[in-house]
Amino acid sequence: MKILMIYDDISGGGGAERVICNLSNSFAVDGYDMMVFSLELRNICPYKYNPDVKINFIKTKTKPKGFVKILHEIKRLIMPIKEWNAREKRVHFKSIISQFNPDFIICHIHFDNNLAQMLHKMRDKTIKVIHCSFDAYEKWNIDLNVYKNIALLSAHDRDKFQAKYPNSNFYVIPNFLPSIADLNTNPAQKVVLSVGRLTDQKGFLRLIDIWNLVQNGGKFADWKLKIVGDGELKEQILAKIKELNLEGSVELKPFTTQIEKEYLSASIYAMSSHFEGLPMVLIEAASHALPCVAFDVATGPSDIIADGASGYLVADDDLQEYANKLQILMSDEGLRAQMGAKSKAIARDKFSKEVVLKQWLELFEKLKKSE
Repeated sequence: MKILMIYDDISGGGGAERVICNLSNSFAVDGYDMMVFSLELRNICPYKYNPDVKINFIKTKTKPKGFVKILHEIKRLIMPIKEWNAREKRVHFKSIISQFNPDFIICHIHFDNNLAQMLHKMRDKTIKVIHCSFDAYEKWNIDLNVYKNIALLSAHDRDKFQAKYPNSNFYVIPNFLPSIADLNTNPAQKVVLSVGRLTDQKGFLRLIDIWNLVQNGGKFADWKLKIVGDGELKEQILAKIKELNLEGSVELKPFTTQIEKEYLSASIYAMSSHFEGLPMVLIEAASHALPCVAFDVATGPSDIIADGASGYLVADDDLQEYANKLQILMSDEGLRAQMGAKSKAIARDKFSKEVVLKQWLELFEKLKKSE
């Protein structure tokens, strides 16, 4: 069976890119003919793909010469640049489909409506994966009507999606970990960890405000908050840390592919996102036996955190209550160990490769039978 995976740019360092790599590698290991098509490839891919996974992307063409160059420039000047780029994508994508002839297309792209229209012609074999909440897709004004089969990472928004797109079929398949961590963190460590892109979505600015509340009174002066990631808000986050005089207790570290070392260096995981799909970092943290605290946003955290058992879910934007929950965990090493053990059990039972790949294969069989 041939499977084609599509994404905007697999060279990013985020959760979606990691999911695509994990899923592609797992299909390749199981003997499927696997190709990943990236609309762009701006950097070196930070995640390691199996050698059997074919990687294809739109390469920068060499500049034509002579009379061909003149014709090329005339076309480019007549056609708006946005339309020109869309045309280039269409041509390349048609070539990929023709040569590879996939049995199934798993589409992870977010905003490329032009390519989505092409996928509409192959709607019986295309599965669109939704990486964020219904509200996020509404905010971005993304139309999913072209997709017949849609995979959600969480069941929470299923009714909303189904109501808006009654002609589509919805399936719930979560992200998975390629392996459950062998090592568990040491709950005695006095480090709270948070990982992610330094963007508005991830809410790191409000996490700094929460940490300021935690540090008030000086009881937890020997604890550190470690934030790992890169992004456009880096300077703003650093400025806020300095403004609140938190330089001694907050450490900002760059993105790393050696993320397990970071999980094992902490005893609590904190997520401050405004919205999510199904955050891989939260699942990874849980697999290392870290109790987790997160805002109870529409989708994601509540699928992973058992409130009061493996961590805490806090009403969105209640910074003081979030700080209180962190302080409860920071005050009790035994509680951190107990909740961490429950976190690992959830990661193993719900998000292991074996559990989730079985769901994908069942979906493929179902779609084959409906043809």
